[in-house]
Amino acid sequence: MPLSDREKRLLEEMEAALLTEDPGLVLTLTGGGLHPNRTRVLTGVGVVFAGIAVLFGGLISQTPIVGVFGFLITLTGVIIGITAISHRGHGGGENVRLRKKRNLNAKLEERWDRRNNDPQS
Repeated sequence: MPLSDREKRLLEEMEAALLTEDPGLVLTLTGGGLHPNRTRVLTGVGVVFAGIAVLFGGLISQTPIVGVFGFLITLTGVIIGITAISHRGHGGGENVRLRKKRNLNAKLEERWDRRNNDPQS
């Protein structure tokens, strides 16, 4: 059953209010992060170094399976680091967040004025 226009409007207003009141909760629920995750980058670098150590251990002991395992560990570390760095660009800057918040506040004020001026609602 689709939502009515009034229900959609109320849902949008509730989402906007939640975003202004607790943006951290919204980020947690949506899975997005605005700040670069430094610990994840460092974890990726650490895993890369550990993988290289295992890779060299496999080369020194002349055991191919250990070398392959070291390569896979190194590859995993690189992927962790790259995903942490690539999420950095999606976060935007502080100015972008402030601008969005101002736009959101302006929209909420406009809706409030419309609701108060419209006797049918």
